[in-house]
Amino acid sequence: MPESPIRKLVPYAEEAKKKGVNVIHLNIGQPDIKTPQVALDAVKNNTLEVLAYSRTEGSETYREKLAAYYAKNDIHVSAKDIIVTTGGSEALAFTMSTVADNDDEIIIPEPFYANYNGFATAVGVKVVPVISHIDSNFALPPIEEFEKLITPRTKAILICNPGNPTGYLYTREEIKKLAQIVKKYDLFLIADEVYREFTYDGKEHYSILQEEGLENHAIVVDSVSKRYSMCGARIGCLVSKNETITKTALKFAQARLSPPTYAQIASEAALETPQSYFDQVKEEYVGRRDLLIQELKKIEGVKIGVPQGAFYCIVELPIDDSDAFAQWLLEEFRLDNETVMVAPAAGFYASEDHGKNQIRIAYVLDKENLKKAVHILKEGLASYIG
Repeated sequence: MPESPIRKLVPYAEEAKKKGVNVIHLNIGQPDIKTPQVALDAVKNNTLEVLAYSRTEGSETYREKLAAYYAKNDIHVSAKDIIVTTGGSEALAFTMSTVADNDDEIIIPEPFYANYNGFATAVGVKVVPVISHIDSNFALPPIEEFEKLITPRTKAILICNPGNPTGYLYTREEIKKLAQIVKKYDLFLIADEVYREFTYDGKEHYSILQEEGLENHAIVVDSVSKRYSMCGARIGCLVSKNETITKTALKFAQARLSPPTYAQIASEAALETPQSYFDQVKEEYVGRRDLLIQELKKIEGVKIGVPQGAFYCIVELPIDDSDAFAQWLLEEFRLDNETVMVAPAAGFYASEDHGKNQIRIAYVLDKENLKKAVHILKEGLASYIG
């Protein structure tokens, strides 16, 4: 199993904290946005006397309300098309196990969410990367590049939209290109859409489940973690109109019995969150993104992938090894007894030697701390380069 590039530096951060150093975390996508009160109250005020198993596929009322949520987003599915999972992570693991056998292949544009590597390794699936570039802001690679990689063992193409770690938002035209290729080669198209609400600059999210003719090919992975700032709830779902997919995934779900009951209660209540909550959250993230880009541009020699969604940014630095630099920041560098923790980007690539000079920044801090963190990064970089 590969190590998490996001979490492997934690021991160095903890050691710095023990010495009284303030570590500002730019490394992990844990939003500081408050969880909707309606979700917290649903658990606090619950009168359950037996914390029982729920149905394997998740409670019927929650799945019906989820279907209504999707309908509001022009995604038309029914409760039977949804399997509630223990986080989006479990939905991804179930999906990979469902569509692929041992040594089968899934093509993924890189850089990609690092745990895709972990899930694939766990179920014996080979990740085949197709590289996207910072110079094109991590847009979808040409379809010809995908076609070159398709073999008899290829079972699916997997995208994250909007993207973690890039913040890239795939256009309707790019989704249509992917739809054409998966239909041409009879593959599945898997989309991790957990950041659906977070799109910027007037751009709209286009789900693969909105694309006509893709009913037998499309599988969506979703989660409440980022949408409602409920990472600890560990509730996600797998959504597909392909009955064979949902029936097969349900067998994997049966092996873990059921998703957590209290967390489903909170997640069901969260669906009552008003649009004003998302409007405010989006406005906050846009402000943070703009501040981050503004401050990063003050650092000589950096290259920035400008996010159009989610809350991540890939930054290319004038160094050779971001793993070594990230560790050095935690072990050696201090500015007024503070330092920053970043995520080295090499762990978001499957190709050897890609992303070695890049880091991922999660802009989930308030603006004051974000500005301070980039200043520390700037001073640290100057000191490191010498």
